[in-house]
Amino acid sequence: MKNKLRLGSLALLAFSPAAGAEGALNSGDTSWLMTSTALVLMMTIPGLSLFYAGLVRSKNVLSILMQCFTITCVVSIVWLVAGYSLAFDDLGNGVIGGLGKFLFAGVYEESMVGNVPESAFALFQATFAIIAAALVVGGFAERIKFGAVVIFAILWILLVYAPIAHWVWGGGWLSSLGVLDFAGGNVVHITAGVSALVGAWVLGNRKGFPSGAMLPHNMTLTMIGAGMLWIGWFGFNGGSAVAANQDASMAMLVTHVCAASAALSFVVTEYLIRKSATALAAATGMVAGLVAITPASGFVGPAGALIIGVITGPVCYFSVQLIKQRLRLDDSLDVFPVHGVAGIIGTILTGIFASAKLGVFSGQGMENSIGSQIGIQMIAVVATVIYTVVATYIALKLAGLLAGGIRVDSESEVQGLDVSTHDERGYHF
Repeated sequence: MKNKLRLGSLALLAFSPAAGAEGALNSGDTSWLMTSTALVLMMTIPGLSLFYAGLVRSKNVLSILMQCFTITCVVSIVWLVAGYSLAFDDLGNGVIGGLGKFLFAGVYEESMVGNVPESAFALFQATFAIIAAALVVGGFAERIKFGAVVIFAILWILLVYAPIAHWVWGGGWLSSLGVLDFAGGNVVHITAGVSALVGAWVLGNRKGFPSGAMLPHNMTLTMIGAGMLWIGWFGFNGGSAVAANQDASMAMLVTHVCAASAALSFVVTEYLIRKSATALAAATGMVAGLVAITPASGFVGPAGALIIGVITGPVCYFSVQLIKQRLRLDDSLDVFPVHGVAGIIGTILTGIFASAKLGVFSGQGMENSIGSQIGIQMIAVVATVIYTVVATYIALKLAGLLAGGIRVDSESEVQGLDVSTHDERGYHF
């Protein structure tokens, strides 16, 4: 890899699981990774679950909670069986890993990744796969069959997430090219955002969209979930250093700065356009900022994070309007404008603000010129988008075929999935 990044960076850990590298156990690093794993799992259950639950209509609250919870269970097993192996068992082909770690083969109590147990590293990576798959369902919430969700999650991890994780973190071709993605701008957020948009297109709009109002039923739940996401993201980005060191500390600092600045810039944009400052805008802007700083978090300093956040807020605000009002695509919970667009922004801007020549930033030794690194980042974005569109479409079609259709019938959608799918008849908020 051309870029001289610090050893703790997740971007360099591709060598470790595949090669079986062993080092002396560092209890501090291990403790931090285990703590980060719990924080990232909290981001899905209950963080994202509550965030999404507040945004859907009351008749679909329990269905979206059930989807997030079930995805957590299903992806955990898929990751154990083959996902981890396909992502991190490096065969040297640059495209996909092998099955040498099928059912976590070789992940023993004493096996190490750098200075931490491989068991801790594998579980940490599982929580990333979990939230990535859970994010996608926000694009077609309130109208997909539950069985199709389960099948799609299995296929999506194997066909989309694991290959791209291998490209970036598992010794794949993007890693060799020199892409900078510290904690998953490409791997998690661009894939999830693009997949959500493809899903929204394949399933079609909800009944009544765009003429009828599809308002969040409980912003209190959404704000609680947003707070959990903000806190959990310290583990998401800080934990990606896989060490309790300066990289983790700086990653946490820039994560916080970017979240705050993006939330404010999103709200200011809304106020200038609509003369209102809503809780939904604050929460949406915050998440967009957290997404945008994710690929950059191990490579930039606080000033760079501030600028990334200020840019991301308005761009994502107008992206939401473009998708729903101009293109009239019913990405139900704005997954693509928030995760896909912000992931693209953050990935590209990483190529600028990671430069050691910009002295006000941390600059961790990037050898490439800014122009050259931006080119590499854009190649990663384009490759990720194209591959994700094709693979997600295949996964959705297969899920629909195996589930006997991918969308619930009209009557069930009107009644709400809580009752029609899950027979939950007394537990509505």
